[in-house]
Amino acid sequence: MADIITHLRGILIIIPWLFELVLMDLIISALLPVSYFFPNWTYDACSLIAFTCWYWIQTIFEVFNGGKITYSGDDLPHGESAIVISNHVSWTDFYMIQALAIKAKMLSRCRWFSKVELKWVPLLGWGIWGMGMPMVSRNWLRDKSELDRVFYGIVEQEWPTWLISFSEATRYTPKKYEQGKQWCKENNRPMPKHLLYPRTKGFVTTVQHLRQAPHVKAVYDITIAYGHHGKFLSAPTIWESLSTNNLSGKGGYKFHVDVKRIPLTKLPQTDAELAKWLETRWIAKGE
Repeated sequence: MADIITHLRGILIIIPWLFELVLMDLIISALLPVSYFFPNWTYDACSLIAFTCWYWIQTIFEVFNGGKITYSGDDLPHGESAIVISNHVSWTDFYMIQALAIKAKMLSRCRWFSKVELKWVPLLGWGIWGMGMPMVSRNWLRDKSELDRVFYGIVEQEWPTWLISFSEATRYTPKKYEQGKQWCKENNRPMPKHLLYPRTKGFVTTVQHLRQAPHVKAVYDITIAYGHHGKFLSAPTIWESLSTNNLSGKGGYKFHVDVKRIPLTKLPQTDAELAKWLETRWIAKGE
């Protein structure tokens, strides 16, 4: 009976947000032709529209469902554009990143690397593309034109942005961790503890392009962790996060996010050195 009530509660909470999501995608899709003539205005308008949707789902998680996030690390400047990198544990990781963005007053400017397959999803894919989010296949030669499109707006138009990527490119699981250990052993690479080995090409490409943008000042290195009744890296499902009341109380979930701000001027210059820098960061994060 309790499970039925929880599911019904989730449905009642999520339906209004889903209507808003569809409306958001419709509006952003309708703005696509306008973007060719007024790109800066369209970017700002899409950011404002997206803010309402993202803030709403964050409110569901933190206020309605009692997800309590704890923080550590650096205080982030308000309104600063940055390259954001993070480990990837669960579908619910975005709550922690959005919480930091709200504190830094950059929620509306969040742009996420997403899978290219999403562009074929009606409304959702169009909305993601219209928002100026990079839609990639993880084949960086094939993705060049798409990345050029996204980087142009940030570098040439100086659009305020948090460009966010999960550097491991996939969610952590024990099975993937064991596969990663084997790959690192075969390729003579160090394996981070509690994390997957990072993919470096996307990070290197992003840094080398966006360091040309005068308003992009830093890399934000985010580490996300969960706990559930003493079990480390045990996260709720996305449905639990939307339907379960008192997540961090009776639900027993702990949510923590750590962030380190590294000025771009302190990063190395060459591709090889940047790849090594990211590897070293991941080893440190896993300790």
